[in-house]
Amino acid sequence: MADHDLSGFDREHFTHDGVTRRILRRGTGPAVIVLAEIPGITPKVLAFAERVAAIGCTAVLPVLFGVPGRDADPANGLLKSGRYVAASMRKVCVSREFTALAIGKSSPVVTWLRALAADEHERCGGPGVGAVGMCFTGGFALAMATDDRLVAPVLSQPSLPLPVTRSRAGRIDISAEDLAVVRGRCERDGLQVMGLRFRGDWFVPGDRFAFLRRELGDAFLAVELDDAAANPAAAAPPHAVLTEHLIDEPGQPTRAALDGVLDLFRTRLLGQSRDTAADAPATPGGA
Repeated sequence: MADHDLSGFDREHFTHDGVTRRILRRGTGPAVIVLAEIPGITPKVLAFAERVAAIGCTAVLPVLFGVPGRDADPANGLLKSGRYVAASMRKVCVSREFTALAIGKSSPVVTWLRALAADEHERCGGPGVGAVGMCFTGGFALAMATDDRLVAPVLSQPSLPLPVTRSRAGRIDISAEDLAVVRGRCERDGLQVMGLRFRGDWFVPGDRFAFLRRELGDAFLAVELDDAAANPAAAAPPHAVLTEHLIDEPGQPTRAALDGVLDLFRTRLLGQSRDTAADAPATPGGA
């Protein structure tokens, strides 16, 4: 896929506590914060955001790292792609705003993201805000859910803390205090948290989802896919459920996972019944 020219996306800025970041926006209706995976907002992340906008929500993409619209497909040049991914990794690993290895800690950038979600809720209206975290940002959507305005959190292949030890494999990047607040919302308010992973994904071990089941109970909606369901054309092993490893065809497990995410937004943000949401197309053209 070629680099994306960002046509169709408005470009703005948001500032909180002295930190200003660029924002891409598309659509109208209740906001969904789309948090890109490493190396950044690729064309396939933008394609997911377009689907969010197509169902009647506002897709809001903060630029946390990388160059918006740049593709990381090795078909565009293996050396160039590798350098781009490595540059994004270096940035997040040295930044104090991101926590890659620590257990029982929410990344500091989550405070900024909560402020963005609050601002978008006031701007866009609706019953609340959705959030999708992917890979490195997967757990951010969970930590953002301490705010009552976050009503539809999705953790797509949440990869932090990096599972380099058994203890890290069985945890996720959220503090005990924040997790207790989210658990309370699940028990009191009926909050549901959706998680997606491929079963063979080293970055998202089964122990991590087992931990979330223990902590959140039936409120954790786990979508676990066989590795064979991943798009074989992708260069990397099965990992990115909603983007690089999506097979965007009816009947495909990854497409069903995408439909499930969009259905969560339809029911929680747009007030549609589950039956109505299930009948709606996942793509602008209904493919």
